Amino acid sequence: MNHELVCAVDLGSNSFRLIVGRVVGDQIYALDNLKESVRLAAGLGTDKMLDQAAQARGLAALRRFNERLRGFKPEAVRAVATNTLRVAKNGPEFLVRAEEALGFPIEVIAGREEARLIYVGVAHTLPEPELQQLVVDIGGGSTEFIIGRSFEPIHLESLYMGCVSYSLRYFRDGVIERNSMREAELAARQELQAIVSAYTQTGWDQAVGSSGSAKAVCDVLELNGLSASGITREGLEKLRTLMLKAGHVDNLNLEGLKSDRMPVFTGGFSILSAIFKEFDLEHMVFSDGALRLGVLYDLLGRYHRHDLRDATVTAFLTRYQVERKQARRVADTALALLVQLHPECADVENPGRRFLEWAALLHEIGLSVAHSSYHKHTAYILANADMPGFSRMDQGRLARLALAHRGKLERVQSIGPDSPDWDLILCLRLAVIVHRARDERTHAGLTVEQDKRGHVVHASADWLHDMPLTAAALQEEEQQWSRLGRSLRVKVSRQQAGQQQAGQQMPTEAG
Repeated sequence: MNHELVCAVDLGSNSFRLIVGRVVGDQIYALDNLKESVRLAAGLGTDKMLDQAAQARGLAALRRFNERLRGFKPEAVRAVATNTLRVAKNGPEFLVRAEEALGFPIEVIAGREEARLIYVGVAHTLPEPELQQLVVDIGGGSTEFIIGRSFEPIHLESLYMGCVSYSLRYFRDGVIERNSMREAELAARQELQAIVSAYTQTGWDQAVGSSGSAKAVCDVLELNGLSASGITREGLEKLRTLMLKAGHVDNLNLEGLKSDRMPVFTGGFSILSAIFKEFDLEHMVFSDGALRLGVLYDLLGRYHRHDLRDATVTAFLTRYQVERKQARRVADTALALLVQLHPECADVENPGRRFLEWAALLHEIGLSVAHSSYHKHTAYILANADMPGFSRMDQGRLARLALAHRGKLERVQSIGPDSPDWDLILCLRLAVIVHRARDERTHAGLTVEQDKRGHVVHASADWLHDMPLTAAALQEEEQQWSRLGRSLRVKVSRQQAGQQQAGQQMPTEAG
């Protein structure tokens, strides 16, 4: 793909950002940037509910982004949401309205996935990516820490502390006092103690800061003569003295400190100061690379069929010692049945096809925990494990598909009645039934179609005669779908004289 436009939207806890880039070979060149200071995290109450004012600010920003994105292909836009929407109890309700305002789907990504994407963005801006880097990204609600080298992360962590949350908690109303500064730094240092030992043992050649807080501090230090270059320990101490002398953010008459950054500057500063102390840093450089750029490069990888999600699935097959031949048999049969229902799914890049294949390959990873109720173990792992490349919603979807591959369908009846996932579930369940014996038999005697009433499975009489267990399982499958109020009919097709009439319902006693 050459000279195509791609876009990333970052729904951060402090700011919403949009970046448009032009793809030229394996590189992305930024063409346009939009930023809205939404401060979503400021609307998150102690009850973890996002207030209406914050929601309104967010929706207004997304409507403005919508205008810029008109005409973009759906596959060329990726929107991600971070910490505030990870923790907000009413986040799912807000996301429905947010997607309508933006005009594109929005993924809520896990903390470590956010860290990975940040590192991808930063690594593409560094002059020497082969050096081992400690990357720190202070966001509005969380701070991500990565050690990586040559585009590959080694450590990924996300801690629940950010410039918005710390500014509200320790510097309410903009007041800057020595005690509040000390309390904020101590709180941050306590959070850091969970990771500092492992990170220090691994080590790094260079410390890199990214995103708004690091940029604001770096600009203030350099433009006010507090640092010759980048962020330094000495510069931070000089800046602390100036901030305490000012006593209030409104009195911070500092070159380079923008008005939209002032309300959250103190929280970001206290976290950064704590990081310098805990990691014993003397100097940190700033990188313009951040989450949104990482999202763009991740999107580029998918365009070039270097989708990290495929690598993650392969790694899970190894980690959970999956019987790969069986997983592949189930996946191939499920995909063949899906193409019968939806011919457009013959395209290997079809999103529904991709999810069905991943779910089929991973449906038995729960066997590594226990055979009993292994599908539940599978679903738990898929929903909660760190899966690079997958958003939380992606993982939730995979978990539901895997949970539904056997047993009671009532477990996933919360899926919307018109969801395309019902077709994926049917194909996966049928494939698992066909390959229960774990041998090389095929689904040649089984086809599936849709009609006005629901789904119809056509089974060859000869094929069923040889597999009475499969015939009985198909009977049970009819009943499972019926309990949900969905129609699934199994019809036996006559293959030769003396056998059942074509289209006859399966007999009570199969075979």
